[in-house]
Amino acid sequence: MLRSTFTPLLHTIPSKPKPLNLFSHSISISLSQSPPTVRQNASPTATTTNPLHNLSPTSAYIHLPFCRKRCHYCDFPIVALGSSSTQTNDINNDPRISNYIHLLCREIKATNSQFNHNPPLKTVFFGGGTPSLVPPRLISLVLETLNLKFGLCLDAEISMEMDPGTFDVVKMKEFMGLGVNRVSLGVQAFQDELLKACGRAHGVEEVHEAIGVVGTCGVENWSMDLISSLPHQTPQMWEESLLLTINARPKHVSVYDLQVEQGTKFGILYSPGEFPLPSETQSAEFYKTASRMLSDAGYNHYEISSYCKDNFECKHNLTYWNNKPFYGFGLGSASFLGGFRFSRPKKMKEYAGYVQNLEDGVVGLSEDSFPDPKDMAMDAVMLSFRTAKGVDLKSFRKTLGTSLVHSLCKAYRPFVESGHVVCLDRNRRVITTDRFCALLSDEEEIEETMAFIRLSDPDGFLLSNELISLAFQVIAP
Repeated sequence: MLRSTFTPLLHTIPSKPKPLNLFSHSISISLSQSPPTVRQNASPTATTTNPLHNLSPTSAYIHLPFCRKRCHYCDFPIVALGSSSTQTNDINNDPRISNYIHLLCREIKATNSQFNHNPPLKTVFFGGGTPSLVPPRLISLVLETLNLKFGLCLDAEISMEMDPGTFDVVKMKEFMGLGVNRVSLGVQAFQDELLKACGRAHGVEEVHEAIGVVGTCGVENWSMDLISSLPHQTPQMWEESLLLTINARPKHVSVYDLQVEQGTKFGILYSPGEFPLPSETQSAEFYKTASRMLSDAGYNHYEISSYCKDNFECKHNLTYWNNKPFYGFGLGSASFLGGFRFSRPKKMKEYAGYVQNLEDGVVGLSEDSFPDPKDMAMDAVMLSFRTAKGVDLKSFRKTLGTSLVHSLCKAYRPFVESGHVVCLDRNRRVITTDRFCALLSDEEEIEETMAFIRLSDPDGFLLSNELISLAFQVIAP
């Protein structure tokens, strides 16, 4: 499960080792608390004119928490099966997996949508954990349940995270036969010493075998995950991993920076920025190297941690970055429904209780509550600044008005002048610094001319801590 460190909002978005920690320490501490429950999150006095919270979700994240072992950097809700339980026969008959899948399907069935129109799902993402450990027949059961409850588009993007050493040609073809058409391969590194130091259950030989299986089975849409800033990782190692990734020709690459979390083995052994971990400057160089090498190889840097060939963006993740609603199902997963974000419990017993309460009608969204416009605006800034597209000022004005956009532009003037922030017109043409400065004296002219603000790549992305924090100060001083 790839997770970000950006906000309480992104704290609820399912994802795996975290992208570069671009948030300042004070911001990340204040915003990293666990999301409130649905009822606690509801605010019946708040109002908004933004219609996004009324949209019907067309994406679903499914958390499958099973792993062979817990990696040294992992603080996600997982169930470690143990190396003795990962043979095919043991996996197929493991009651921990089958019991969880049935509990998960109960949750899906009990979900009561408050939307008048429920279009079929366009994306489904199986994250974890290691979803490729789950037997195909149980994946089939989940997809059948989703289809009966919501419907699935015939061309739906169905993604699955897979780890090397957990699947072969036969299993991959079974997954593909069920409709899985996008694979996210958790490689992380191409050096055995780094994989072992991270506590990964696979080695480099299994990485190459997995890449071979993907090619043999004809999986066109596949992604590779890498982690930078690992203990003892050198620039040469990082460049080698990037080069081998490029040579493997995935359509998509995700690059994450190691974040040391309390409660993990790395949290006990290491302190961020201290040897054998790289300094912040070295981590930034890793990021710049990835941006340069992948861009030179024809990958579009469409999101802070994501690169893809033309038209191979992860459609599911775009749901997150475009601030659209989505369902989340399973242990510790998150949903964004009705303008509110909420997570399931991270422990199995509490999650089972949550599902029972859902079936009993105890859990639900308040139909007469509305999200706060300023909260939605901050969500939009944080998410949009992750992308190459940037902040859409037109929709931003609809929520908070022209004067706030004007204030935001004034606050960003030094960063426009330094090249960290880029301003664009409606045709996405760059507005020169001189033109931008001239526009600041006229609110109406800004509204007429300015259409997008985005961060430059890579230097602007590396300053997003400060830039997002600055936006917060303008929106909610």
